[in-house]
Amino acid sequence: MHTYNQFTVNRKTLAFWRITFHNPPINLLDPDTIFELLTLMDQIETDPDLKVVVFDSADPEYFIAHYDMARAGEKQQTPKEIELPAWIDFAARLYRTSVVTIAEIRGRARGVGSEFALACDMRFASEEKAIFGQPEVGVGVVPGGGANEALARLAGRARAIEIVLGADDFDAATAERYGWINRAIPDEDLFCFVENLARRISSFDKQTLHEAKKLLNRTGVPEATEMLESRTAFITGAMSANTQKKVSTAFTRGLGKPGDFELHLGHHVGNLE
Repeated sequence: MHTYNQFTVNRKTLAFWRITFHNPPINLLDPDTIFELLTLMDQIETDPDLKVVVFDSADPEYFIAHYDMARAGEKQQTPKEIELPAWIDFAARLYRTSVVTIAEIRGRARGVGSEFALACDMRFASEEKAIFGQPEVGVGVVPGGGANEALARLAGRARAIEIVLGADDFDAATAERYGWINRAIPDEDLFCFVENLARRISSFDKQTLHEAKKLLNRTGVPEATEMLESRTAFITGAMSANTQKKVSTAFTRGLGKPGDFELHLGHHVGNLE
């Protein structure tokens, strides 16, 4: 049995797990998170009884804030040797695992946090408390972890351009209307809705679930090669002097720390000059 520092694995039944992310103070995703996610994927892919996983957050303000830019230069460690970059490996496996995956979203899901949710099979969000964003363009880079590919498929080209190039925050009702999420649900009903859906799906035949998901994946699932192209563009942008200046300004104003800058990140990345 693995021990995780940033995740709690609640095995509710043999067929249904809840995995809760907790990385205070604002649930930033960092190299340690990715290492643990790769380890979790090994467990998810090899468990003979598991059918459904729900991912949620222990922080009502942040599902996953975004990547921890203070640790962006660190070499990523992995549990075993892999051919793809670590995040691309995880996301590609999450899209294609035979296990059904559901993101239950309260608080902010921005950048790689949004990309994590997009790689799940379904996304249900608190109508009052969920906020979505791809703020990368606001600091001089493009999304590099799957958002370009997934949003163009889910929301359509025009809305994906609005989301990515506008780099602003979106409430759950708009995200639902755009196809970014399945449904925006009143906060008091969110847990019960997701719990009931997960338990219902977990009562069905595992092989049938696997076959159905495999057939549905023929359309709408990003290829690793596409995500690699976005990652390359992200890295190129991150190395530019303009981006370095904007990121430095963002850190000065509160990037990565509890406070107004992170709570209203969509607004603030539009005012970094």
